[in-house]
Amino acid sequence: MLYRITVYLLGMFINFFGVALVIHATLGAGFWTSFFIGLSDLAGLTVGFWYGLFQILVIFLNGSLMKQKPEYGAVLPIILESFILDFWLEIVFSSVQLTAAPLMVKVAILIAGMVAIGLGVAIYILPQFPRAPFDQLFLVISARFNLSLQMGQTSVAIVMATLALMIGGPVGVGTIALVFLLGPIIQFWYERAYPMYYMLYPTQAPHEEYL
Repeated sequence: MLYRITVYLLGMFINFFGVALVIHATLGAGFWTSFFIGLSDLAGLTVGFWYGLFQILVIFLNGSLMKQKPEYGAVLPIILESFILDFWLEIVFSSVQLTAAPLMVKVAILIAGMVAIGLGVAIYILPQFPRAPFDQLFLVISARFNLSLQMGQTSVAIVMATLALMIGGPVGVGTIALVFLLGPIIQFWYERAYPMYYMLYPTQAPHEEYL
């Protein structure tokens, strides 16, 4: 259990570190984050607050898609993700300002952020704890419509990027890059993290259909 918890938290911290990098690259935030930054600018409160609130709504959407009861066990990931996101944005990166940085520096930070997000997501879905609703959503869509992780993630990304643009969120080149590249990045890391994880934690492999 300690091994699973450690892997789970490690993946979360890596993921949101990547989110913070993408935001501070100032080339356009991720599709989810752009939407919540837009809400934060419009209505106040932190990005993490809006992130958590909308995940609660997605719990019910996931249940509807799978024709099951809402997964209330996902409340813990909601709380964890909201706090970890605000930890990176409001504490660690609070004084970071890269608006005037050279374009190549911004691009490098954006790429590093995307790689970190993909790695983080691939890691923290492995222990099979109740998943945060946003992550569960693309897994549900993948299973419901017989899609790969890549296609499920990309479908969700396109919808959220469109909504973010409509409310004035920081949609840009980075957002478009994440829409089309994050799915393949997650797939890339997942295919490599999967055998390593179960090499140390041997059990029945539950996610083979996504490989």
